Amino acid sequence: MAEPIVGIATAAGEGGIAIVRMSGEGVVELFQQVFVPNRQKPPFESHKLMYGRVMDGDTVLDEAMGVVMYAPHTYTREDVCELHTHGGAAAAGLTVKLLLRLGARVAQAGEFTRRAFMNGRLDLSQAEAVMGIISAQSAAALKASQRQLQGGQSRFIKDCQQELTGLLAGLEAHIDYPDEIDEDEALSGLAHGLSLLIDTLSSAIDRRGSRILREGLRVALCGRPNAGKSTLFNALLGEERAIVTAVPGTTRDVLEGCFSLDGVNVFLCDTAGLRQSDDLVERIGVERAEQTLRQADVALLLIDATKAPDPADLALMQREMPCPRAVLLNKQDAGAAFTPADALALGIKEPVYSVAAQTGEGLSQVYAFLRQYLNLPKQLVLTQERHMELAGDALTRLRQAQSGLTGGAPLDLAAIDLHEALYLLGRITGDSVDEQLLDDIFSRFCVGK
Repeated sequence: MAEPIVGIATAAGEGGIAIVRMSGEGVVELFQQVFVPNRQKPPFESHKLMYGRVMDGDTVLDEAMGVVMYAPHTYTREDVCELHTHGGAAAAGLTVKLLLRLGARVAQAGEFTRRAFMNGRLDLSQAEAVMGIISAQSAAALKASQRQLQGGQSRFIKDCQQELTGLLAGLEAHIDYPDEIDEDEALSGLAHGLSLLIDTLSSAIDRRGSRILREGLRVALCGRPNAGKSTLFNALLGEERAIVTAVPGTTRDVLEGCFSLDGVNVFLCDTAGLRQSDDLVERIGVERAEQTLRQADVALLLIDATKAPDPADLALMQREMPCPRAVLLNKQDAGAAFTPADALALGIKEPVYSVAAQTGEGLSQVYAFLRQYLNLPKQLVLTQERHMELAGDALTRLRQAQSGLTGGAPLDLAAIDLHEALYLLGRITGDSVDEQLLDDIFSRFCVGK
């Protein structure tokens, strides 16, 4: 077993409890030195929570619950002990200092999960999923990380590795024993198998979908002043976040808010009205609105439908946007002078909807439009940028091998490419790993995990 480590596993700040976690050789003895249960006596039963006191000699540091968990049936596959003290900095902090004085050392960031990986309880992909669960900002992101922790991504990568190993075996058999295995036999099925593997791995890399899953869909609300952008912003969020007045140019900066749609976060950006202005502050707001449009996944262009569109409205509707958009003819509840049929007659090709942001009329159409851009696969295979980067590099090597075989390049060059692809896939699961990679990954974890 490794040296005993200790860390606070709960978030900093005030709360009901704080969990002091220990793992490694000798932690049971440390636990027995500091924790005095009301009834139980050593040896303690595994995985049974006990009520007692944390003691520093004859001094009571805190009332607490304590639990001993014996290897290998623990998170790290080492002996693990926990002390559940009162929340806040004082009780847990004093308990940690006591344990350090008795021989434990402070756990490094992510060291508990790193030990779980080193001891074979998790592969590297599953270890990263732990951090994904902790940092998940939406229900969809949480489910994706939970699938990763349960081994879904690992099984996919291992299947690819197994297929690639089989392709390599036939190729290397000819390279090593050319007199016994001829080239036609070695190449039999290689081209087809390589093509299938490339298609399989390529379909698993969806950078846009994975980004939206992790970070949310960015939606820019744009239009001329007083088109109803801030009213729509408040309506979609379900709260009064933006100031709404009849004065044009009220919104002068980008205001952001978030709501959940089908378990995915949607980030709304309420922008300044798009128009020419002599007001310096408003001009800065318009510039920021343009920047927001360039960064958005989708835009909603609002037009005041209570009057016929003037040249400025027409220019906005006919303008090319840097992202997909829908045109919303707003204020239908105040009487429509401009309808979707009128917009289509002008040659507007994007979806056009009649809405009333003030009353909520037509918002179901807006949700349906946004759902098109949340139409993610039910189970995105690769959801982390590091994994997609490695899988993309592996794809490059597979395609190089495919091109070389087609072009008549020496077979040993194709074998080198396939070996490199296998190595890159192994860096996803941890089969091909080094200390620098582990340091980089686990340094992003909190100390107690």
